[in-house]
Amino acid sequence: MSTKSTSLEQFYYDNKIVRNFSLATILWGVVGMTVGVIIATQLFAPSWNLTQYGTFGRLRPLHTNAVIFAFVGNAIFAGVYYSLQRLLKARMFSDFLSNFHFWGWQLIIVAAAITLPLGITTSHEYAELEWPIDIAITLVWVAFGINMFGTIFKRRERHLYVAIWFYIATFITVAVLHLTNSVQLPISFLKSYYVYAGVQDALIQWWYGHNAVAFFLTTPFLGMMYYFLPKMANRPVYSYRLSILHFWALIFIYIWAGPHHLLYSSLPDWAQSLGVVFSIMLIAPSWGGMINGLLTLRGAWDQVRENTILKFMVVGITSYGMATFEGPMLSLKNINAIAHFTDWIVAHVHVGALGWNGFLTFAMLYWLFPRIFQTTIYSEKLVKTHFWIGTIGIAFYAIPMYISGFTQGMMWKQFTAEGTLQYGNFLDTTLQLLPMHMMRAFGGTLYLTGAILMAYNLFKTMSKGTLLANEKAEAAPLAIIEEKHESDGHWHRWIEKRPIQLLVASLVMILVGSLVELIPTFMVKSNVATIESVKPYTSLELEGRDIYIREGCVSCHSQLVRPFRSETERYGEFSKSGEFVYDHPFLWGSKRTGPDLHREGGKYPDSWHYHHMREPSSMSPGSIMPNYAWLLEQTLNTSQTQDKVAAMKKLGVPYSTQEVNDAVKDMNTQAKAIQANLAAEKIKVSQDKEIIALIAYLQRLGTDISKK
Repeated sequence: MSTKSTSLEQFYYDNKIVRNFSLATILWGVVGMTVGVIIATQLFAPSWNLTQYGTFGRLRPLHTNAVIFAFVGNAIFAGVYYSLQRLLKARMFSDFLSNFHFWGWQLIIVAAAITLPLGITTSHEYAELEWPIDIAITLVWVAFGINMFGTIFKRRERHLYVAIWFYIATFITVAVLHLTNSVQLPISFLKSYYVYAGVQDALIQWWYGHNAVAFFLTTPFLGMMYYFLPKMANRPVYSYRLSILHFWALIFIYIWAGPHHLLYSSLPDWAQSLGVVFSIMLIAPSWGGMINGLLTLRGAWDQVRENTILKFMVVGITSYGMATFEGPMLSLKNINAIAHFTDWIVAHVHVGALGWNGFLTFAMLYWLFPRIFQTTIYSEKLVKTHFWIGTIGIAFYAIPMYISGFTQGMMWKQFTAEGTLQYGNFLDTTLQLLPMHMMRAFGGTLYLTGAILMAYNLFKTMSKGTLLANEKAEAAPLAIIEEKHESDGHWHRWIEKRPIQLLVASLVMILVGSLVELIPTFMVKSNVATIESVKPYTSLELEGRDIYIREGCVSCHSQLVRPFRSETERYGEFSKSGEFVYDHPFLWGSKRTGPDLHREGGKYPDSWHYHHMREPSSMSPGSIMPNYAWLLEQTLNTSQTQDKVAAMKKLGVPYSTQEVNDAVKDMNTQAKAIQANLAAEKIKVSQDKEIIALIAYLQRLGTDISKK
């Protein structure tokens, strides 16, 4: 050993940035979960839809964004900033970038909290934010990456620990997903249209949507598991070789699985089949990670009995195993045929979100606060209370949703002995589920209560301690460590000490599946067959479609009739890929709280839609849909109508130059016709009201091809 090896450098870990992200995690967690309880209640108590800015359709994306990107996102950054510095034996590369990252991320969250209730949305699930905010996300994410890699380059530790592999894969994959899924043509400062349309847009969205779960809700948390669990249990990771297999197999296979969200849809069969095959394969690496985590506790289960933080970890890792078994199972076509569009999917998602993400975050925060504030936890009793309230809350949430999902799927498909639908009225199913929705809201309230108890406990812990903002540490510089000429011992050690090669290898792994699935859908025309009778939307229908998007109708209504007898009997002819070629964005939906609307056009007179939006229960007694009375009063904004039609023309929709120039004129002509239809039913409404445009859009749906 060189004599230089005794020379140690002194430096300081930055705990202030960890504190900031931890506090943001707590704050946004309580906010996001509160909104979740509100929207859960709205599904059995329509009176909770207060004002047009507080309806389920507008709050649901606020809830998902707050929980995923605000609560979980800040938890990721807190965990990464704490563990990365210690694994690399170096302070973060730049305090400025750390603070830019923190404040930039919080401003993005605030922007989301303002724009989503206002109805400013792109409608893509987990990517609803408009283009200026997408650009801000890109800038902040790049700052995070520079800070992370800058720290890696100045490290005092030769090899990169397994947690860092997951952090690197998370960074590069989220960047690719976000940039690809955010390709939009701006119309104005807060309005854009996706460049992709129909089937192609659906594939891009669920390639993004599924892998947002994979590489935002999963891989960074696996990295955190690999760091914090051994620390908490004072045990080494069970298997180094299993961690290698787990990492590379997971990031390669996961990226292929997105099409399983589109089974029995208009997506080409080959793409659906690829999604199924790789989803089944995904069980192996996912359970490899779970096993590696649980077996790390070998010899430490006596600690689990006494240590509530380890209890959180065990339940969290077990929830990860349950969710990653169920996901592949749901990708089997015979199971997906029953489960898709039902509450079963809601249960599946929340086992992962509440159990895996939530409980790991809680465990990390309880472990971190006493260390960075140089004190003990304020109340161990409150920690135990939180654990049991949270666990019971998950059970009260998930079990009723599983029952609800099974009930929905089977009732939708039930036929009488005479061959007619047993429950022909969709509302019969909805009303049957109300008790389960009430129990779900109760479970969510319990879980929220636990989070509030945690917030109180951690704030009291913080107040009785003192932040160790700059934690003193020392280590030998990397140059001296390299002089030791240590034997690597395993072939994988080569890449573990080369961050750029690790980054490139991760990128290649995730690009293989992405390109194989995406390129043929864009390059081979037979993947999206055109239908001659399908015409572009009129300017009024286009405006009505934007209102439909603004109000979040896609959160409750699908526009995709699958090729099942139960669906064609209920809705009409199944959906064809060529019907969606002018849909920027696609609106197939992922949940049927209400009936499918793809064949809605011409089913009812204009007056029915007017009364249904004014007071849903007047047309559907017992309906849980909120009323949209403001649509009857608000004047349609036509200042961008011509720009919208012109933008669609740029995107390849075959509007003529004359149609673009006459967009407002043609809109007024069609609006007068709808106004006249309503007047014939003794309904007086001005032709310039938003309800007119929405009626025009709804009456257009599914009318381009002949129906049964």
